This record gives sequence, C-alpha cells and structure tokens, in this order.
Amino acid sequence: MKLKLNRKIKLIFTLGLVVLNISCDQISKTVVRQTIEPYERINVYKDNFILTKVENTGAAYSLGSDLGPILKIVLLQVLPILILLVLLRQIIIKTEYSRPTIIGFACIIGGGIGNLFDRIIYGSVTDFLIIDIGIFKTEIFNMADVSIMLGSILVLSVALLDKKGSFFKEKMQ
Repeated sequence: MKLKLNRKIKLIFTLGLVVLNISCDQISKTVVRQTIEPYERINVYKDNFILTKVENTGAAYSLGSDLGPILKIVLLQVLPILILLVLLRQIIIKTEYSRPTIIGFACIIGGGIGNLFDRIIYGSVTDFLIIDIGIFKTEIFNMADVSIMLGSILVLSVALLDKKGSFFKEKMQ
C-alpha cells in the first residue's frame, strides 16, 4: 500500500513540476506577445537585462529556420514530441531516480513542451530575454529555455557528482 501511495505522490509531483514549468513559460510569452512590439528593446536594467520580442522559426540560435516545411515539422516537432514522451515515461515508471534527477527531467520536459506548444500553435517560438553582464552574455531566450538549461545542469550535476549514490542519497519511490 505504501509503495502505491509513494508512486502516486511521485506522479503528482512530477506532473505538477512539468505543468508549473509550462505555465511559467506560456504566461510570460503571452504577456510579451501582448505588450512588446517585435524587436522593440526595453532596457530593464541598463544594458544588462533587456526585454524584446523575436519570433524564432527554428531551434536554438535559429538553427533549422531555413529547413523545408516537412523536414522542419519532423525535426522540430515530431522528434521532440517522441523524445519528451519517452523521457516522461522513464521518470514516471522508473523508481530509482533521485529527486534532483526527477526535478531536472521535469524542468526539461516542461520547457520542451512550452517551446513545442509555440511551434505547433504559432509556427514559431517567442524569445524575449537578453542578459549582458560583463563576460556573461546570452543570446535571446525565453522561460522554457531557462527550464531546459536549469534541468540539464541539475541532471548533469547529479550524474557527475553522484556516481556512487552518496551525494544525493534520498530517492523518490
């Protein structure tokens, strides 16, 4: 009985994190779409934190923008959907992943779904943030990209630091 309850809690926790990531992404993009003109530049803090609006028809750094329509659908929609479904299935079914790993994968899935939603519904992904602090300068990005990056860093950190299961001992079952 306890095992079934733990699995249900894990499922609710995981799906809740995925939905939270999607929601943050989609709410921020909706606000940007409604309030910022394309390529308008709003300096939030000097030239270090900038809001703008760009519609990206490709992947990161506009890679794939020039692909034909069929290839673009396959590579930027169908393939990511399959990968995200497999990843979601893995973290829901497997019980030996640590909490940080599950959180990382949930962020990756939520961010991926957020950008996929844009590609499918709008035909492009809305990017709107730029950070430029000394040697740290980003390309334009959105909250889904933040989720994907933070999730990736968390999963990689666990993989690199937790080779023997000693760094993150507590597992979700």
